[in-house]
Amino acid sequence: MLSLLARKPWYLLVLPAAVLMAALGVRSGSFLHGDTAEVVAASNGAAAEVTAPLLAAATVVPEQSTAVAAGLPLDLRASFENGSDLYAYAHQLQAAADAGNAEAGWVASRIYDYCGVFAMDPSGYALDSAALQRMDLNAISAMLAARGRVRQGCAGFTAADGLGRARVLQQRRASAKAGNLAAEAALLSMGEPLNETPRYRRELVERVQSSLDPEAFLAISGAMGTAAAGDDAYKGMVAGTQFSQLAWQVAACQLGLACGPESALMVAYCANGGICSRDPRQDFESFVYDAAVPRQGVEKMNEMVSSLRNAQRGVR
Repeated sequence: MLSLLARKPWYLLVLPAAVLMAALGVRSGSFLHGDTAEVVAASNGAAAEVTAPLLAAATVVPEQSTAVAAGLPLDLRASFENGSDLYAYAHQLQAAADAGNAEAGWVASRIYDYCGVFAMDPSGYALDSAALQRMDLNAISAMLAARGRVRQGCAGFTAADGLGRARVLQQRRASAKAGNLAAEAALLSMGEPLNETPRYRRELVERVQSSLDPEAFLAISGAMGTAAAGDDAYKGMVAGTQFSQLAWQVAACQLGLACGPESALMVAYCANGGICSRDPRQDFESFVYDAAVPRQGVEKMNEMVSSLRNAQRGVR
């Protein structure tokens, strides 16, 4: 991959809330009252393009093993958030996943998703960051910090590792079939569910909501936005609009997903999508309410988030 900055100029853009909301879900399938959010994005003469996933009854998914593989930490997800050597950690996780650990496979897929842009061309990534730094714009500092964090954590990965969509999809499919709910949910957001039937898709959403698993909430959020509009499978659910997608993501944060200023969620949106908070101390939930939710929509957003956190409400 040639350095993007070598081919196209970069601009500091003021991104409308609607565009920001659409962008927030792009990577999560692997996600608003400040009116607008400042981002850095590539321009090709048009608007900014932000990079951005039973047949008759429910799919039978085997029960996930809770055994901890030798050498792996007890909390695999927390170690992903805190890890400085994701390359080595991914290899540990992949070995455990190949041995049948569905949770390890899911976390490995998150690393592949997180590091994918960097791994395509590490040297080009560094050149892009250097070019951004030479612009010497205050608003770019957040993106530079995020890119630096990605580069440090993902060092070791190269294009030879093939961390593209196909690799992420393959890993998540294997983890879903082994019993990981978040991976199964992510497949739906990627447009590759284990089963296409309306009944299966609805029951999957119900299982995610009942689980109160924050990563499963995040993983399925991409399928609950505008992609769900007009789909009878999700009738009566929090689905079908850009705000509903954000509601699933905010609910994930409230349920315990790492959503702080230096979380993988915030860093990935800023480093890879150019969606950065103006306040380096701001967490994801605050950023959503500050930059994407208009004042008159706060009450509705709160209602949607509350309904999602109530596992029984709306679940049939």
